[in-house]
Amino acid sequence: MKHSNTAHRLNNLPFYLYPTIDKATSTARQRGLNIIDLSLGEPGFRTPKNISDVLKDACVKPEMQCYGNIQGYPALRESISKWYFKRFGVKLNSEEEVVTFIGSKEGIALLPLAYINPGDIVLIPDPGYPTYRYAAAFAGAKLETFPIRPENNYEPDFNEIPESVAEKAKIIYLNYPNNPTGATVDKTFFEKVVAFAKKHNILVSHDAAYTELTYDGYKAPSFLEASGAKDVGVEFHTLSKTFSMTGWRIGFGVGNKKIIKALLEAKRVISTGHFPAIEMAGCEALNHKSIDLEHNNQILKARRDLTIQELHKLDIAIDPPKGAFFVWFPIPKGESSLDFTTRLILETGVVTFPGIGYGENGEGYIRISFTQDLPLLAEAFKRIKKYFNNFEHKHICSGNVGNKQDGVLKLRS
Repeated sequence: MKHSNTAHRLNNLPFYLYPTIDKATSTARQRGLNIIDLSLGEPGFRTPKNISDVLKDACVKPEMQCYGNIQGYPALRESISKWYFKRFGVKLNSEEEVVTFIGSKEGIALLPLAYINPGDIVLIPDPGYPTYRYAAAFAGAKLETFPIRPENNYEPDFNEIPESVAEKAKIIYLNYPNNPTGATVDKTFFEKVVAFAKKHNILVSHDAAYTELTYDGYKAPSFLEASGAKDVGVEFHTLSKTFSMTGWRIGFGVGNKKIIKALLEAKRVISTGHFPAIEMAGCEALNHKSIDLEHNNQILKARRDLTIQELHKLDIAIDPPKGAFFVWFPIPKGESSLDFTTRLILETGVVTFPGIGYGENGEGYIRISFTQDLPLLAEAFKRIKKYFNNFEHKHICSGNVGNKQDGVLKLRS
């Protein structure tokens, strides 16, 4: 039957790992294991009451019970503009340089639909947030990855991108503070990005979801702070992480007005505006001291420090990340990250995410979100330590001791 065959665009999508992890988690739960999920990208705090109260009051008003504004109501766009200026010193025209999305993921996914023709090149960081690859592939793009490596602080070396590729590329995706590595950059890096984009006429898409989750005195810059950034790109942001509003799905794109207009046109075709009452709650979040970020970041820092401390006990020495809430660390050499994390789930009930899900350069690593309370994190690492010890024992018994040196399981650096 004709309708039994799906479109080529679905068949050509990169392998999506989340269903595999979900299935393993479900199996572990059915076996009676108590699940500790260290895979989710949620900050682990409740939405502040004053934000919820605004929604509760607004949702019963007749004028709120209607279709939302496709670009975002002027009040919300104005609140976004004011917040950006207060936080980053970046001036935005709320009429032309701001568009809201049902989560920043929507905007990130719409960008290639607005700009990519089949076969156009999109530059994807590897490792990198999977949606960049899926969205570009869905639009028919030719994916060209560029490595981000620990020895370079997970910053791309633009000289590694061949001139022949850069000259044909239409979009480059970037993300700092970084998911999955937690890497951070300064404004100087974004100035390099602008220079690279102008040289090759490439559109820059910067995912800034984690700029407000930072530690050790670091304060993340916006891509738009770099001189000339508005000439070449846009930045996507979200209230999800900053204000603990993941389920509310309030995201937005800001920057170059022509790109914003194109994003809006693509959004008109396949999406809609928010429920207006949710946008009123978004205004409340942005306009008032809705959340004690410093307090929340201190809590996250304590969780980060415990995670790093426990990894050091496993002879995994990594520097504590200064942004986001992820720790990216190596597993024993020769192991598939998917097999390793699947067995970890099935044997311990601890859910992490395999590095291969973020690209080929992610193989050999896994990602942990340090968003659970300290007691749960401690329990998770108690199980992880036992799993590592059993793993080492099995490899010794099987004669596979090539990675063992001086009694320590040798890990990737």
